Parts: sequence; structure tokens; C-alpha cells
Amino acid sequence: MLIGRAFNDGAPMRPSGQKILTLHRELLVDQVKNTQCILDNLLSSGFVCNEDVEIIQRCTTKTDQVRQILELVQSKGEEASLYFIHILHEAYDAYIDLRPWFKDIEYKPSEFVQQIPVVNTDPISKYCEKLRHDLGCDTHFITSYSQREETLLEELYTDTQMEILNDRNESLGYLDSLDELLGDNGVLNKDAETIFVTGDAGVGKSMMLQKLQNLWSKRELNTRAKFFFKFRCRMFSAFKETDEISLKDLIFKHNCYPDMDHDNEVFRYILRFPETVIFTFDGYDEIHSDFDLSNVPEVVSPEERTHPLLVLMNLLCGKLLKGSLKVLTARTGTEVQSKVIRKRVVLRGFSPDHLQRYTALHFPDREHLALVTVQLDASPHLGSLCSIPLFCWIIFKSFKHLQSVYDDFELQGSCVTLTNVFLLLSEVFLSRSSSPGLLKRSTRCTADTFRTGSSMLAAFARLALLGMVENRFVFQQEDVMSCGLEEDDLQIGYLRPISHYDACGSPTTFEFLHVTLQSFLAAFSLVLDKDTEPTEILKFFAQCEYRKSYRFPCVSCLGKSRPRDKDPFQNNEHLQFINLFLCGLLSKRNVALLEHLVPPLSLKKKRAMLKSYLSNSVKLHLRSLPRFKSEKEGTKVHGMSNFLWMVRCIFETNSEDVARLTAKGISADYLKLAFCNIYSADCSALNFVLHHHRKCLGVDMDNNNISDYGVKQLRPSFRKMTVVRLCVNQITDSSIEVLAEELIRYKVVTVLGLYKNQITDAGAKLVAQIIEECPRLHTLKLGLNKITGVGGKYLASAIKKSKSIFDVGMWGNTIGDEGAEAFAEALKNHTSLTNLSLSANGITGQGGRYIAKMLKENSSLHIFWLIGNNISDEAASDLSEAIKMNKGLTHVMLIENQFTVGGARLLAEGLSHNTTLKEINLKGNLVSEEEEKQFVAEPRLRFS
Repeated sequence: MLIGRAFNDGAPMRPSGQKILTLHRELLVDQVKNTQCILDNLLSSGFVCNEDVEIIQRCTTKTDQVRQILELVQSKGEEASLYFIHILHEAYDAYIDLRPWFKDIEYKPSEFVQQIPVVNTDPISKYCEKLRHDLGCDTHFITSYSQREETLLEELYTDTQMEILNDRNESLGYLDSLDELLGDNGVLNKDAETIFVTGDAGVGKSMMLQKLQNLWSKRELNTRAKFFFKFRCRMFSAFKETDEISLKDLIFKHNCYPDMDHDNEVFRYILRFPETVIFTFDGYDEIHSDFDLSNVPEVVSPEERTHPLLVLMNLLCGKLLKGSLKVLTARTGTEVQSKVIRKRVVLRGFSPDHLQRYTALHFPDREHLALVTVQLDASPHLGSLCSIPLFCWIIFKSFKHLQSVYDDFELQGSCVTLTNVFLLLSEVFLSRSSSPGLLKRSTRCTADTFRTGSSMLAAFARLALLGMVENRFVFQQEDVMSCGLEEDDLQIGYLRPISHYDACGSPTTFEFLHVTLQSFLAAFSLVLDKDTEPTEILKFFAQCEYRKSYRFPCVSCLGKSRPRDKDPFQNNEHLQFINLFLCGLLSKRNVALLEHLVPPLSLKKKRAMLKSYLSNSVKLHLRSLPRFKSEKEGTKVHGMSNFLWMVRCIFETNSEDVARLTAKGISADYLKLAFCNIYSADCSALNFVLHHHRKCLGVDMDNNNISDYGVKQLRPSFRKMTVVRLCVNQITDSSIEVLAEELIRYKVVTVLGLYKNQITDAGAKLVAQIIEECPRLHTLKLGLNKITGVGGKYLASAIKKSKSIFDVGMWGNTIGDEGAEAFAEALKNHTSLTNLSLSANGITGQGGRYIAKMLKENSSLHIFWLIGNNISDEAASDLSEAIKMNKGLTHVMLIENQFTVGGARLLAEGLSHNTTLKEINLKGNLVSEEEEKQFVAEPRLRFS
């Protein structure tokens, strides 16, 4: 509301500054923490004198000082009042808590007040500005192949799928933006302060943090945090056992130091207002420590110096700087205790839409974009590899480089396995070191490229293996030189220098471009080194034997205790990747390349050793898998997460013999692979094994990350699948097209689980065809998709014709009364359907009446779920009549509908004429506790 004109200067009416200060006095007294900046600007602009400032500074508390300033500027008139407000607006970081207030009052400064300068003299604000500047510079570019290449973050960054999990690791949906990462959506524990982000190698954890940091540096992150401190967890491995630092050292010496000796003032502010601080700790699984921290006391004093790891532990636990927000990333399988986790988020890589956007950013040229898109569509496995941002980046950058060097390079057929992806990257690096000049070569000769660069490749590989053996990811200049690398070699891209900002030491400190690349090179070293005995190539298999995954605690406060000889932080995924790449490098398809680099006899012995080991390991591993018998499904075998690593290795070897052996060793009727973190790219590996299985097999792959790419790769295996469970896998109608084609062709499917995906009415129509054409199908789960009344009609029509189906789950769609009517028509006189869920489908009283009429003519249905609809007393009379007549129903679940006590009476009356119905549940309806007492005599009518 316009309160009055500030100045009679022809400007539009503005709220009176004096009136604003009067109306919002209480808020300003509470929110304004810094008075010095206000006084400095009022004094320099001539609104107050030195005597005024001295009087105000005599007040003992900040709130009293603010009250005095408010009274003073209002007494000085409208100009002084407006300028006071303008100071609060312009000194952004000094008064960041007032940003919502400025938005609420729709603040717009007058032309007069904009002409008076505002200088932010607050040391806290100056430090914040410096921190934003440094963080902005550090995150402006995406790390690329070499120090010579720079790519702007904002020009290439694409969000990945960020899935929120509850305390049972069940999906709560996906975050729409990075702002939501810091918000209250999906909070598990309000008292905890650590947002725990996990994901597989290369899925984009570090890049997500870089984008988060960059948004904050540009004031584009929806947070009121004044301070943002970023750390890489591997820096904590660089400290010696005798090193000691304090929280203050960690913040200032390893991030950004305040200017003009204001460190004490800034630090006091941080301690006083910890809620203004965000920390990010990237790569918790990359900490390596042999230090015995068990006997070191916990740190609760921010000034106390202790080992850096203990500072980190106590920060994450909230014992230091309680109230600050922490974002901690780690690879899949790394765990910390739930009591310190505020929110749990899993990165799932690119969705097809994300990949499409990322591809368009990489290839602005339409011709190249069209070429790449066609090749991705033609190769589901290539597309699925590109759903992992790191692998996608490697493939796209390699494509662009090799296209510029060779005339005949195409993606399709070049990147069959993950090993091929990293061989492609190495080819790019090595070709850079021996550029062909201005003229393109007409043909591509990979072997020549590797042969020419073999000595340099071997040197990088030795360094990578040295790091893996010693659990190191950071290397000093002397490490690099000792492996035979020259200064010029460091420019081609394998290694990158680590800046001081990352707190990892001197400018001569290096790390590999990515830990997965280090794993690849370590595997290459085992293959290239002619002095490595064949048995030695198996050293990392021994460290990753297929047993239960470790938990990864942070001393007592973050996890369970473990034997002292185990590194409490270590995640062995990078060692698993060494094994994976070893299998790929020694595969038959890469023999022709390696024969140019390795003596043939050595190569032959290593390949034989690996194949023998894999064959024996497969037999032992499959025998140890949990097995149990079920009357319905027969023998079930539970493939744990390490089973997946075994299958990945077999796929990389491309050995049909080992794949057949694995398929035979499964020897079960049902394979359970739920919650195994299966990505779409893994489906090629699963198919490589499963298509050798001789008998029909039920396969449960619920709660993974398969997506449409994965379903396409599994196509050859569907001919043998009796149970197809793909619930919670982000599949769309595109996958249903594949399923319909394959399942209808072979007609062996009995169970189809598609709960919680992205299936629409178009997909429902295809599922209806499966129901009609597959005579053995008896169980269908389609809940929590995007099916409306249109899709409901398709499904209902098919169910009406099916003589085998007995269990249908449609929970959480939107079929409404239209779909309810269709299902009612389908179930009249149905002979097989016993279990049906139409819960949470927007069904009203009218739909309830359709259902009631159906129940009068149905005798097969036993359990009927109608939870969470809007069925009201309008349907109660018809339902009562149906209950009197239907002797097949045993349970009717009407929880959370709109029945009142009147409707309950009618249902109770129907129950009095039915002796077979065991329960009608009306919990959460419009019946009060007092009214519930009327039905005590009918215990089958339940309200709890």
C-alpha cells in the first residue's frame, strides 16, 4: 500500500521511509546485527555527526544501538530514514537476513537515495564477498582433458537425477533443483546437520557440488548462508599422524583467509551464528587413514588443535559448530550412522531427457548432433553408458577429438564396454602427444597410437598402480618423476594439478582426472608390466572377494566399530574397477591391440590365469548365494551386490564360456536382484549371462536404476522370464513397447511388476495387450504410474477377457470414476480375480456405486483395496446391499475415504447379513471416536 510521497520530485508515490521504520521497528531491532556499517555510512553521508555516533556506541547491546539509530534517523527526517533502509539493502552480506523482508515490502529505492553511495565497511561482509569471489573463480570452469582446455560450467552443466530416500532406503521421489537439496524436503532427522549424497563412480557428485558452490558464489542459491567452505575429503589423507589443526585453521588456512587481520572477528561471528555456514565435503570414501583415533578425545572446542580427521568427524557429528549445514558425498556402499544424517540423496545419472539436453550442449552443430543422436538410439548399451555423466563426457569429448583427426571415426561399435570407453580416452590423450599436424589422416590406426605412446602410457600406469597399492589418490612431484614421467607428459590430460584452494599442498601436487581413470591405468600396468607374474594380476581380486559389503564408519560417532587392521574409511569400489578393467583389457577382443604392447607369451599366460580364476570364482560365489524354497516360485537365489560386480567382469571379458558357466550355476527358478544398484549399462552384462540360462527364470529387479535403455538391452532375455519385476526403475512407455513385443511373442510370463514408474495411458494400452495375449499371467502391479481413466478402460477390458489373472494392483493412479466404472463392468461374473487394489485413484461416491453394483454379481474377489479415495455415504447403501449378497469377499479396505457415521451404520447393517466377510476397515473416515462406540458390537467393522 502506498503510504505517502517521499519527495515532491515528480516520481511515483512511494511508501514513507519513516512509516516503514515505524511499522517494522520490531523486526529491524531483531534482525539487524551490525551497527558499525550503518553508522559509517550515515556519518560519511552527513546524516549524523561524530557526537551522534559516540552516543550510540555507548549502548551496551546491539539491540539498544539499533533502537537508538532508528530513533535518530527518524528524527532527522524522511531522507535519513530512506537512506538508512538503502544501507540495509545495498550492504547485502551484512544484512542478508533482511532479504525476505525487502521482498515482502517490494522495496524500490528512489532516484534520490540511489545517488548516495553505500560502502560496506562490515568485515564479515568483506570476507563473505572475498569468499564468493574466490569460490566463483574456482568453480567457473569444468575440469577438462588438460590444462589447455577450459569449458564454462554454465555452458555445459546439466542436472542429474537426485533421488531422495527415506530411512528404509525407499524412494521419496526426485528433487527438482539444487535449491531443494538444502531445503526441508525429505528430511529424516531434524536434529542432524549432514546431507549425505551417494552415487556410483562418475555419476556426477563432484560436479553437483561444483554447481552448488557456483550458484552460491553468484547469489543464485536459495539460502541465507553467508559462508560456504568447500573441502575434498582426500586432503585429510595428506596430513601426517602428528599434524594438528583447529577448526579455525581448517576454515581459513584451507579456504580463504580474511583480509586486514579480521580473522578473529569473522571467526567469532561464525561461532555465534553457525546457521550461516555451509560446508561441502566431497569424496568421503577417498579418505585413507592408518591413524588410531580410538583413544583420542572428542573435540568440542573450536580453538583446540587436534588431528584434522577428528576435526572433520566432530564437524559432521555436530559436536563442532553445531547448527551449520554439511553436504557429504561418497560412492555407493559407503555408510554412516543414520543419527548424523539429515537427508539422504542418491544421484542416478542422466535421465533420457537430461542426456538429450547434455548432448545438445556438447554438439551445437546440427550435423554432429544428428549423427550422435542416431548412434545413441541405435545402440542402447552406448546410450546407457552415456547415462553416467563421466562416461558420457569421455565419449563425447573423444568423439569430437577423433572426428577432427580421423575421417572414418564413428561412435557406434567403438564403445561396447566400459574398458573400450577408457581405451578411447587413452587414444585421445596419446594422439594429442603426437599430433598429425594440419592434415587429417584418412584412416584410424589405434594400434599405432598406443605403440607410439607406450612408454608414456606405462609411466602413467605405474603411478596409478603405486597409488592403488598404497591407497593414495594424491601424488607429489617426486612420485610423478620416479615413475618416469617428464614435465611435458603432464600436459596431455591424465593428471591435473591440485590448487592450494583445495588444501592438498604445493602447486606440484597432482591427482588423476578421476579415480576411475586411475583404476583403469592401474589395471593397464598389471597387463603391460612384463615382470608382473600372472598370479600377481589377481592381487586386487583377493582384496575384493565376494563377501558382504563393509560398512564405513567415522569413528564412534558415525559408524560401527571395525577391526583395527581395517581402514575405517576405505571403500573398495576403485579396486573393483581395477578388476573390471583387467577383465576388459585381457578380453579376446583387445588381444590384437595388446600384442603391440605386451610380449605375446606374457599376454597369453595372464589371459589364461584370469579366465581360470573367474571360472573358479563363479562356481564358489554362486554356491554361497542365499537360497530358499518357495511353494509358488520354487527355488529362489538372492544375487547380492557383489554378484553384480562378478557379472560386470564376465561381460568385460566377453567370454561366452564363463557366461554359460555362470548361467548354469544360478540353478534356480527365481533370481532376486532388487536393491542391487543396477544401472542401465549393467543390463547388457546381465543379458550376456541370462540369455545362456536354459530354463525359464523369474527375475526380480525392483528398485534399481534400469530405465528404458536397460530394458532394451534385456530384450533377448525376456523370452525366458516367467517373472518380470521392474518396479521403481524409471521406465516409460518406450519400455512397455519392448515388453509387449517380447512377452506376447513367448507367452511365458506369469508375474509383471511395473509399480512406481512413468507409464501413461499409452503404456497401459500395451499392458492390456500383454494381459490378453499371455494366458499364464496371473499377477499385475501397475501402481503409482500416470494412468488415467482412459488407460483404466484399456486394462479393465483386458482383465475382463483374462481367465488366469487373480491379483491386480493399481494403487496411486488417477483412473477416477471413469476407470472405476470400467473395472466394475470387467469384474461382473469374473472367475479368477481374487485381489484388487484401486486405492488412491480419485474415485468418488459415484464410482463407489459402480463398484457396489459389480460386487452383487461377483464371487471371485476376496480382498478389495479402496484406500485413499473420496468414496462417501452416497455409495454406502449400494455397498451395504452388495455386502449382503456377496459371500466371496473377506476384506474390504475403505481407509481414508469420506464415510460418516450414517454410512458406517449402513455398512454395519450389511455385515449383519454376511458371515464370510472378516473385515471392513473405515480408519481415517469422518467418524469421531465417540461415534465409533456405536459399533462395538460389530468388531468386523474396524476403525483402527
